[in-house]
Amino acid sequence: MPDDSFSPTPMHPAPLGTGCLQFALDWQMDAVRRMFLVQRQQWEMLTSWQRATGAVQREFTDLWIRRLGGGMPLDG
Repeated sequence: MPDDSFSPTPMHPAPLGTGCLQFALDWQMDAVRRMFLVQRQQWEMLTSWQRATGAVQREFTDLWIRRLGGGMPLDG
């Protein structure tokens, strides 16, 4: 911006502490973003663990039906 006296827009000094406040907000946003990324990774680990556990449970159920239930499982 030009700093001459003929400039159509007057220049006002920035309020005291503006840089400090922006730094604090940036730091807070970065911390929240990292927490969400960690939570998303935890959620992905949980869902993959549940999928694996569900597959094992279905396999055990199929074995039980074949051996003790007297037949083939319904899903073939």
